[in-house]
Amino acid sequence: MSTPPAPGSAEARERTTLVIASSNRAKIIEFKELLGGLPFHVVGVSDVLDEPPAVSETENTFEGNAVKKATIVAEATVMLTLADDSGLEVDALGGRPGVRSARFAHERATDAENNAALLAALAEVEPEQRKGRFRCVLAVVDPFARTASPPIVTSGTCDGVIATGPRGGGGFGYDPLFIVPAAGKTMAELSDAEKNAISHRAVAARALRPILTKLSEERVRDALRISAG
Repeated sequence: MSTPPAPGSAEARERTTLVIASSNRAKIIEFKELLGGLPFHVVGVSDVLDEPPAVSETENTFEGNAVKKATIVAEATVMLTLADDSGLEVDALGGRPGVRSARFAHERATDAENNAALLAALAEVEPEQRKGRFRCVLAVVDPFARTASPPIVTSGTCDGVIATGPRGGGGFGYDPLFIVPAAGKTMAELSDAEKNAISHRAVAARALRPILTKLSEERVRDALRISAG
């Protein structure tokens, strides 16, 4: 881990950068929209590190994976870091793919391969039994406060039904297969604004916004106190 900047220094005052522990550009753009208006400069980990750390999602829960990713990237960047672990839980599959959503078909699966694997797993399941939900857990880690403060964690879900075939060209992951009943569309058919109003990440981000606002205010007060002293 890099040496932290001296309190009150210009480098310390620039810690309003919030690093997203992901190289998925679509996800980073989504977070920039979900966290828009907050006093943070949101960037992806690839924007601050030439070689981002590889993080194996070996935990058994979304929270465990989110905290692990946020901690490792926060230590590597020495910046406030947000990580998410999200996935699809299908009732007829006992909650799978769950934490293995990105690796449902195999360890290096593409979105298309995972979607195909999900459709195959549900091939004999009746439409009324194809219920599920997207789940997201967000974790924020401050490398300068790890010993004093635990990770900040919020979560959100979005209930839906798994389609029998892909629909729509937007989004990523399982979005083309996830029907939002209230909208009558898959996530991939929704506009960005529609998706960001109801998605699991949107729910978790809304819960996180006031916490980040408070964190920013505390940092400003600390900086002013240090400057005055």
